[in-house]
Amino acid sequence: MSKENVGIVKAWELTVRKSQAAAATKRRGNSIFAVMSVAHVDDDDDDDDDGGNAGPGEVCHAEKLLSNGDFYTGQWADILPHGHGKYLWTDGCMYVGEWHEGRTNGRGKFCWPSGATYEGEFKNGYMDGKGTYTGPSGDTYRGSWTMNSKHGQGTKSYANGDYYEGEWHRGLQDGHGRYQWTNGNHYVGQWKNGVINGNGTMIWSNGNRYDGLWEDGLPKGNGTFRWADGSFYVGVWSKDPKEQSGTYYPSGSMAGSIDFDPQKVFAVDLNDCKVSTGEKVPVLPSQKMLNCPPVVEGVFKPSKGNDGKSRRASVDGRVCNYGWDSDGDRNGDTTPRSMVEGLGSIELDDSDTRIARTRQLASRIQPVKRQGETITKGHKNYELMLNLQLGIRHSVGRPAPATSLDLKASAFDPREKVWTRFPPEGSKHTPPHQSCEFKWKDYCPVVFRTLRKLFKVDAADYMISICGNDALRELSSPGKSGSFFYLTNDDRYMIKTVKKAEVKVLLRMLPAYYNHFRAYENTLVTKFFGLHCVKLTGATQKKVRFVIMGNLFCSEYAIHRRFDLKGSSHGRITEKPEADIDATTTLKDLDLNFIFRLQKFWFQEFCRQVDRDCDFLEQERIMDYSLLIGLHFRDISYNKDLLTAEACPSRAQTPRGCLFFLIATIIKQSSVCAS
Repeated sequence: MSKENVGIVKAWELTVRKSQAAAATKRRGNSIFAVMSVAHVDDDDDDDDDGGNAGPGEVCHAEKLLSNGDFYTGQWADILPHGHGKYLWTDGCMYVGEWHEGRTNGRGKFCWPSGATYEGEFKNGYMDGKGTYTGPSGDTYRGSWTMNSKHGQGTKSYANGDYYEGEWHRGLQDGHGRYQWTNGNHYVGQWKNGVINGNGTMIWSNGNRYDGLWEDGLPKGNGTFRWADGSFYVGVWSKDPKEQSGTYYPSGSMAGSIDFDPQKVFAVDLNDCKVSTGEKVPVLPSQKMLNCPPVVEGVFKPSKGNDGKSRRASVDGRVCNYGWDSDGDRNGDTTPRSMVEGLGSIELDDSDTRIARTRQLASRIQPVKRQGETITKGHKNYELMLNLQLGIRHSVGRPAPATSLDLKASAFDPREKVWTRFPPEGSKHTPPHQSCEFKWKDYCPVVFRTLRKLFKVDAADYMISICGNDALRELSSPGKSGSFFYLTNDDRYMIKTVKKAEVKVLLRMLPAYYNHFRAYENTLVTKFFGLHCVKLTGATQKKVRFVIMGNLFCSEYAIHRRFDLKGSSHGRITEKPEADIDATTTLKDLDLNFIFRLQKFWFQEFCRQVDRDCDFLEQERIMDYSLLIGLHFRDISYNKDLLTAEACPSRAQTPRGCLFFLIATIIKQSSVCAS
């Protein structure tokens, strides 16, 4: 690939998560963390056309990196996307769905880098039909669209808890609708251009109500105001005292009086009935006009194997047809091998003879159950989860100047932290929310923002994983340290509560930690994506500090066994009945009943990296760490007989699969530094 094309790919990697794994595969071609075995393209394949052997108007599959940095993968006809496909813009926008002659048409999903999403129907590039838009702050609209505007019947839920259900016209409430406030007040009636206008009824949570005419969001004209005690006022309403007139009837009395000033309604009762404006769509999908600049040479190259069937080329020019045997040669096993983002996978085979396997056996592998309890309303930590999500959305979504990987020493200063207040009603910098008031602290925000960049984490994907519509899951029991663990719904990130002393240790070692990750791309040390603190206001003044880490076991492969190895035997066995051990059980040293066979070069590279990582941890006086291993069985029947030592005697043909490694650290500083 030329220097110019390499620059394009690097620019594209900043926003396209999918390409990062493929690019990393190329950079780590000789590493133990690379894809296991690549079926190379034959020399005579170089004569293939660059059009996927598709004739005019014929649909084929393509992966195209455009010269402006955009990327498309999916069905293609002539020179345009046609069918189902995914398009990623360099500014972070993404569309996945149906295309027709280069325009989004049919069902699809559009994502913005802010975290906003639209999922539904498209027509000629516009959001048109039935669809759901979710804004970065949590505003959600479900209903009809016409040419990018809310139009027709629809329901909108606002970030502050309010919601509207009714008719829309060109993006605004117009016609008949119902608006419900979080304080219990609600309005049912006519709207015009986004405000209450016409005939309608406002009912307050205290039992008061107004029935009558409205104009520009205020009572105007004939109307009746009734109190919960039965008294009422009938007359002509207006914000201008000169235009108003009416009669007040006390409860239980037929005699009227004028001892009531309607201006009190305007000044008091209507004060807490403000209609939320909601969020605006940042960039309309139709504004992302699809221009088709030239395709970067060598990025899309259809090729054929011995069977004559087309195979797709990956972004770095490799063919996605992988196999493995003990010599590293190509064989008939074409199971794809994808890199786990930020972590490597290693195949293992502890048999000298290749074992005959069938799809029928592979299909019998049982699905792995999800860990943890979903945190829903009523859970003891529900408000803490809301605070955490609000804070992270604020931290990650906050505009910040671009930074290079060469950070100044001041960025690592432990005093480099930012406090932000989150009142329930919102502020200039924070959205309104339904939780209690709290304060949010970011530790060394520039460093962790740069670490996420170094780890090739897309900001929008990061926010969606932690702060999306799906709740976090709390693991069933805390660890020995007393910390609690939370998993994101997509399993990509683990959140751990930490003590003040642990925060100090992590901040102290942060410069060395950062330099270690810059020096060793294949390090097995735990990845930290953020360090934060939530401080609840009020009498308790409770502080909860937590760190966000990568989850080793987030993989396209099911993890069938997991081990936490410390290299010792004292107490290193799981005291659990065999029948209760499943894929989520963390086994220990004395539970290990497998021997892993690795190629000599991979084994040497693995040992070298472990030595580097252990040296780093020792220099930082971190002595409590272990090797975390995830084991995936590729194609065996997943029953317990096959996974016991008795079922795998010496020289027996045992299952093969993939290994996932991580050095898990306990952030505690030791006063004694042992070798």
